[in-house]
Amino acid sequence: MSTTLQDTQPTSTQRDIRYLVPGPMHLTELGTQELDRREAKLASWALPGTTVSIQAVPAGPASIESMYEEYLAIPAMAQLAVDAQRDGADAVIVGCFGDPGLDGLREVTDILVTGPASASIALATTLGHRFSFVTVTDSIVPALRRLTWEAGALDALASIRAINVPVIEINKDHDAAVAKMVEQGRQAVEEDGADALVLGCMSMGFLDVAEQMTQDLGVPVINPSRAGLHLTETTLALGLTHSRRAFMTPPKLAAGKTLDELYLSGEQP
Repeated sequence: MSTTLQDTQPTSTQRDIRYLVPGPMHLTELGTQELDRREAKLASWALPGTTVSIQAVPAGPASIESMYEEYLAIPAMAQLAVDAQRDGADAVIVGCFGDPGLDGLREVTDILVTGPASASIALATTLGHRFSFVTVTDSIVPALRRLTWEAGALDALASIRAINVPVIEINKDHDAAVAKMVEQGRQAVEEDGADALVLGCMSMGFLDVAEQMTQDLGVPVINPSRAGLHLTETTLALGLTHSRRAFMTPPKLAAGKTLDELYLSGEQP
């Protein structure tokens, strides 16, 4: 019996990925319909064999536009990540471009944890010599510069440009937001010398305009929502996860304590 090329291809491996939103988006004016829209978008981007479900923290900042709001979101994100591992998920994605709590989430879980910012920065450095961020507000510019420094890519950073539209406002006027993104992207290319761009906000990523911006501006424009998803899929396909030497299990957890038991307070039970 003859063997066709199709017969020799490996069957697709099933991948269960959880996309964790570090703010209670369902409690904002965007509501559960925005969570549903983003989950559908992730499903449309995913490779065959990948299931992506989205979950928001039950409480926390409405959106993240500062380092303090990042820190507020981390404990609830850690619990969602631990719950995802308990439920049999293969990986989680931190659903915020600041990668809030990425190191800590890797410490408290054994499954893969991916940060969209680190994924996008790594990709940008392979596609050009200098890249720029196009992001939401000036308040997160220092955080993006620090993320780039931590990734060892500060020398490749051309600029960080903000459209100065709050995160929650981006979805209200799609065309206006995209026009500002294109304008700032063009200035980053023509004035700052960027030869690749990264959209520095997950809400920008879910506008799904990176491909059109790439065509309009003539440089690669990275959608962090897709970069985080596809890096997760690729890493799982390689059978890899984060290094336990780099991200060690906290000793108290290794001794059997839970996340709740790491936090002491003066309140009586």
